[in-house]
Amino acid sequence: MPYVNIKITRDGATAEQKAQLIKGVTELLVNVLGKNPASLVVVIDEVDTDNWGIAGETVTARRQVEK
Repeated sequence: MPYVNIKITRDGATAEQKAQLIKGVTELLVNVLGKNPASLVVVIDEVDTDNWGIAGETVTARRQVEK
């Protein structure tokens, strides 16, 4: 049973976009690796930007500087 875990920041994607990710990843594994879609699991974890760090600072802080 293939298991795919996608992590994104909580503020970034609509329900429709997440549904497209799940469908697209499923199709990719079916087409490239010949996996059975009935046994394929895709999980999207949404992480608060305060809990996601890049280069020693939170995404929240980085986005404030970018504005």
